Amino acid sequence: MKIAFQMDPIMGVDINADSSFRLAEEAQKRGHELFYYGPDQLAYQEGRITARGHDMVVQRVAGTPATLGELREVDLAEFDVVWLRQDPPFDMHYITSTHLLDRLKDDVLVVNDPFWVRNYPEKLLVLDFPELTPPTTIARDLDTIKAFKAKHGDVILKPLYGNGGAGVFRLDANDRNLSSLHELFTGFSREPLIVQKFLPDVSNGDKRVILVDGEPVGAINRVPAAGETRSNMHVGGRPEKIGLTDRDLEICAAIGPLLKERGQVFVGIDVIGDYLTEINVTSPTGIQELERFNGVNIAEKVWEAIEARVA
Repeated sequence: MKIAFQMDPIMGVDINADSSFRLAEEAQKRGHELFYYGPDQLAYQEGRITARGHDMVVQRVAGTPATLGELREVDLAEFDVVWLRQDPPFDMHYITSTHLLDRLKDDVLVVNDPFWVRNYPEKLLVLDFPELTPPTTIARDLDTIKAFKAKHGDVILKPLYGNGGAGVFRLDANDRNLSSLHELFTGFSREPLIVQKFLPDVSNGDKRVILVDGEPVGAINRVPAAGETRSNMHVGGRPEKIGLTDRDLEICAAIGPLLKERGQVFVGIDVIGDYLTEINVTSPTGIQELERFNGVNIAEKVWEAIEARVA
């Protein structure tokens, strides 16, 4: 097949951690042809969805993860699969990408389905499953957020469309910074904030469970660094091997059928203790860590699901 990757700069990836690199590597192993372009090179041109990028051969060489062909423009309708793999922020630039890629749906399999990526932001899809999630409020109004904090005492405050642990604050019962943080966030963004009851189990780790076509294939545990609340690997969280509990499987059984139906082939959910906190559909990570811990070829499972859909 002809595979196009819409992603952040390929030359900057960590060959031992990046999931997009691992997906490209497995595709190449399976005989597929690879094309790479950045999201800024995606365009609508008089009825065609085009991209300016490079034919790509990936290689597990630190500092040089790929060799690239000459810059050329392609019609993405001529590809079999297009991967939407750039990292958030989930802003209007990202949303516009999903609108453009959605116009390929009659000719090309776009993974994950861009219509539902747009309508299922990480911290909003969980609202469909209140029985699985911690107490949550989404608001821009300070009084609403204050009332939630007064009720629950110890809370986590974060930007609704943030990622990678950026802008995440724990405010315990004695904290006096809520008004200042609200002023800070609303001063540079019109987005609402999300506030959730703090889960003490996060000290034991924030579990990333990977689902392929709605089925769980394993998990890694991300443990916060000393003195940190955040467990994201982008901010120093340490990945550890961990299994799936009965509660994890219960959560996956509840959300899996919807993810499969809506074309979310590769998804990473976050679970703290017994609670689902996020459903990551934009550019989930964790494949390489899980493969090392469990000795299972997760990228192969992803491609088997994709190839079955294309066939």
